[in-house]
Amino acid sequence: MKKAMSEETIPGRTLWLLSICAFASMASMRVCDSLLPALASEFLTTAGQAARVISAFALAYGVLQLFYGPLGDRYGKVRVIGLATLACTLGSVGAALSSDLDWLIASRLVSGAAAAGIIPLTMAWIGDNVPYEGRQEVLAQLLGATVFGMIAGQWLGGLVADTLGWRTAFALLALLFLASGLLLISQGGQHPLQSPGRVGSVLRRTGEVLAVPWARTVLAVTFVEGALAFSAIAFIPSHLHTRLSLQMSTAGGIVALYGVGGLVYSRCARALVRRLGEAKLARFGGVCMAFAFGALAWGPSWRWALPACLIAGFGFYALHNTLQTNATQMAPSARGTAVSLFSCCLFLGQSLGMLVAAWFVDRFSAAFIFAFSALGLLLLGSAFATLMARHGSNLKEA
Repeated sequence: MKKAMSEETIPGRTLWLLSICAFASMASMRVCDSLLPALASEFLTTAGQAARVISAFALAYGVLQLFYGPLGDRYGKVRVIGLATLACTLGSVGAALSSDLDWLIASRLVSGAAAAGIIPLTMAWIGDNVPYEGRQEVLAQLLGATVFGMIAGQWLGGLVADTLGWRTAFALLALLFLASGLLLISQGGQHPLQSPGRVGSVLRRTGEVLAVPWARTVLAVTFVEGALAFSAIAFIPSHLHTRLSLQMSTAGGIVALYGVGGLVYSRCARALVRRLGEAKLARFGGVCMAFAFGALAWGPSWRWALPACLIAGFGFYALHNTLQTNATQMAPSARGTAVSLFSCCLFLGQSLGMLVAAWFVDRFSAAFIFAFSALGLLLLGSAFATLMARHGSNLKEA
């Protein structure tokens, strides 16, 4: 049996550096949420068209999971994460130097492709070393780093855009990726790599995961979650800016409460899991998001967005962290591939959701997207809770 995570089994410095890389990855992922109005103004286009920078990142992030999972299983997850972090520097530099929207989209595509190797492989690395019973708690700790990254991307992105210009945001990200990547590579070489397990083709290892019925269920739910939640989140800053006349720095600060809600969840995850269990926690997450996005859709003033963003973040991570925990146990013999498939489905869902949402936003308003996501996430959380309860019963009978 694996030992619980400790200083003897997992170097604390390595875990800290992995968290810094995860922070930078999430900041890069969410930075464009608050930059959409500035990008639309810079390149003389609509917010929906400018949102292609978000869907491009998500598409590349999702597809490349199929590459990084097997690569991490074979060559060592820490090493691959370090190289991927360094590669993110190139995408951020390209974004900062973009002369037109197409160049920026291409740069974000590169950033998404590189960032794909950071958070999912970090999750898989934790799965290799932490027993299932304590894994949700450790993943919640990693969640703290990713949530701070989300807050930095959404809030500081808007603040920098209002003061120093949107290009500065990408330049700062490039410096962070460069420093953290170099430190992780130098640190990772001081420790033996995890056993790579069985080595097989990408298709074979992917098929091994998809052959598990519960894995297919988790992946399908994750795809829908990404389509509904992330497409709504991305348009909150521009909605507050264009419809409710808030400055982008203020709008970004309000949306950063979404990350604060996730951080609150990470601090009480252990107590919630013990008190509610995974199934009820997933259902509770869906209820929270339904209330929050409903408030954003129909709230009469921007003040409604304050509690709505906080509750939305808490609810999202209540559902998402439950999905993450299940993903790390879908196929233990190919965990890197399994977790990468999980992230692939999440961000392919986001990419598709963004494309659809952008069409509706340009023709109607973001309120329509918030209302649709509220209903969809309520049903999704309830359905997954029911399926999880049945899955647990089947395991006990077996």
